Amino acid sequence: MFIGLCTIDLHIPDSQSLKSKRHVLRSLKDRVRKSFNVAVAEDAEDLWQRTTIAVATVNNDKRHINKTLDHIICLIRGTPSVEILDYRIEII
Repeated sequence: MFIGLCTIDLHIPDSQSLKSKRHVLRSLKDRVRKSFNVAVAEDAEDLWQRTTIAVATVNNDKRHINKTLDHIICLIRGTPSVEILDYRIEII
């Protein structure tokens, strides 16, 4: 059994308040959860335009985990309201 963890640093350029940031992130997290059946958590930072999210999944196959996390990165890259600053994938 393997655990995949992807930590993603995001920039939300159009966010003008914490409320608008939460709206963008809630939508993004819901879309990732529904599309890939993974756990998603946000670091509760008080910055309006920056945040970090973590995505976790469990599977018996490392390749499947890596493929799923790569697809999630592609989905987020295709989201016009956020920009990926950096990401890290770990498989334990």
